[in-house]
Amino acid sequence: MVKTTMIARVTDALPLAASMDDEQVEMELKEYKSQAKLIFRKLTLNSERRCSIESGSYVFHYIIDHGVAYLCICEHNYPRKLAFTYLDDLAKEFFLSYGNELDRPGLRPYAFVKFETFMQKTKRLYQDTRTQSNLTKLHEDLQDVTKIMTRNMEDLLYRGESLDNLQGKSEQLLRDSAMYRKTARDVNLQAMYRKYGPPIIVGFVLLLVIYWRFWWY
Repeated sequence: MVKTTMIARVTDALPLAASMDDEQVEMELKEYKSQAKLIFRKLTLNSERRCSIESGSYVFHYIIDHGVAYLCICEHNYPRKLAFTYLDDLAKEFFLSYGNELDRPGLRPYAFVKFETFMQKTKRLYQDTRTQSNLTKLHEDLQDVTKIMTRNMEDLLYRGESLDNLQGKSEQLLRDSAMYRKTARDVNLQAMYRKYGPPIIVGFVLLLVIYWRFWWY
């Protein structure tokens, strides 16, 4: 099930809204909420747009939309597709409600606390994975969650691993690879010219001489 949800601005990790949890959940998730704040601080506009991060008994799922990060903490057995569909629903409504206020000067932490009402209402809809509507969402081919990157919290905490978008790095590698192939092809052509060019030129000149002698004499 979805345990809690947090929303923050990507550029400065400013918290914008969060679900209000009871005392038991607060105590249970105290350490994980600290880790969630760490994730927000590591996010940039170049980070993966969708990612899952495993940590102990829970999984953090987040999406980035219009410069805002939406993150939920779920139990390990909660379906990823439902988690990301839930976050998509929040992102759509949040941007419709507050999109033109996100860059407002002097914006204070939790400025959109009223959004918590919609978060709790939406969270209840996604709690039971066996309801017909959630079963339908699970079977709809809306998004291929198998392509979403999965990370480990230990890598972020102790190895300093980045959440930067690997797609950008992959594209750069492809460009570098294409450039390398072009350079290698040019070098090979130059080597062939140096090796076979002089004999070919000599042979061509000889053919011209022979042709000229037999044609004119």
